[in-house]
Amino acid sequence: MSSRREFLNQCIAGLTLTMLPSGAIAEQGVRYYQLSAEPAPHFFDKNPLATDLWLYNKTSPGPLIQANKGEILDVEFFNNLDQSTTIHWHGIRNINSMDGVPDLTQSLVEPGEKFHYRFPLNDAGTFWYHSHNKAWEQVARGLYGPLVVYDHDTNEDDVGSDIVILADDWLLNSDEQIDSNSLGNLGHWSHGGRLGNALSINGKFKPAIRVSSNGPVRLRFLNAANARILNFELSGGVMMKVICSDGSPCEPFDTNRITLGPAQRVDVLIEDASDLVELLEVSSSKALNAAIFEPIFSKLTSVKNPLSNDPYYSWPDTKNAKEIYVHMQGGAMGNLSKATFEGKERSLRDLALKEAKLWAFNGNIGGYGLSLAEIELGDVVVIRAWNDTGWPHVMHLHGHHFWVDSSEFGEKKRALLRDTYLMQPGEEAELVFIANNPGAWLFHCHMLEHHAAGMGGVIYIS
Repeated sequence: MSSRREFLNQCIAGLTLTMLPSGAIAEQGVRYYQLSAEPAPHFFDKNPLATDLWLYNKTSPGPLIQANKGEILDVEFFNNLDQSTTIHWHGIRNINSMDGVPDLTQSLVEPGEKFHYRFPLNDAGTFWYHSHNKAWEQVARGLYGPLVVYDHDTNEDDVGSDIVILADDWLLNSDEQIDSNSLGNLGHWSHGGRLGNALSINGKFKPAIRVSSNGPVRLRFLNAANARILNFELSGGVMMKVICSDGSPCEPFDTNRITLGPAQRVDVLIEDASDLVELLEVSSSKALNAAIFEPIFSKLTSVKNPLSNDPYYSWPDTKNAKEIYVHMQGGAMGNLSKATFEGKERSLRDLALKEAKLWAFNGNIGGYGLSLAEIELGDVVVIRAWNDTGWPHVMHLHGHHFWVDSSEFGEKKRALLRDTYLMQPGEEAELVFIANNPGAWLFHCHMLEHHAAGMGGVIYIS
């Protein structure tokens, strides 16, 4: 057990891919799924001791939802937990009422109740779904799953050539159970978030990932952790060609390392599948073996539409753009001594001890009631974000994708269309988007403890 507890030194990782549920069918342009959130035991490896998790359809991760661009996704959701919950469809340019943010876009789904999600899929790419109520706890207990939207119809010949690699960072105790005592810990909330001690890949410790024995392979990386920033490399120094960031296609470039903040996704193309041996997590001085690749025979000699389509819009002209200034403040080792919460200015110490609030935008403790701006539909918008804290933050905008000059892949900045951007301490960034989707849209840090402790606000578009 101790060999998996010290994540940065000896953490074990693993996975086998979740298969498409038999109930998911394409009929007249609609993909039908059923999801149930419920407690369930899960085995991370061959150890006979099960870990009690909260899961969708009793699998970790939840079922792989697959559809094609232009189709309708229809999901009947049942809440069999003893807590209220909702589902957010992360990265989808969704209908506002289907976005899954409680008390902002929908009512909570109470225990024993159900909710019907139905919305169009306008973009191909790698996305995911997860709980958006008490996410700092519910996601930590396992409530998430992958969502892939293709530009083409898939078939059995695609097996081994297009692979989801969903990583998570678990905090387990000596009995291999979720460390419940750490949930809500203010020390975690005021620092880098709740970090784990065991790494999984698609729900397993150090799995064997079945991969085509020949031809190119597309790997879809996804970080489902609460707060852990992950860094992946392939053994032998195998280069990866980045072709998509957060589901959006980009100008391809080569790299030997993929950095993923929580909720971020990166798609890469491996030219020769025979080069794949091991997946390594390299955040510490000693690389961790996260997974191995197991070659299987494949009929494919190329990956279908590996580069997807061009981005659905280019970087817009910002000459007359509406500006939203977001000064990110607070946390341990920060320079925020007081902030406004529910209309009253209070000391940060008082807010931390009595309200569990530690982070602010522009001197205001954030949440679903904090308005950042009111924007007219069709406006070009620039979010000028300044991370004036001692910690990284990964900023997510609901309902839209934004352009950013990203330095996430080294010293050279690249123009990337993203929905979630990792900002380092002291960094200033401009997030540029077209306000083409009406509604009340959340903008928040996806280090889930940071969001719960105040780092979030709402952009209204009408």
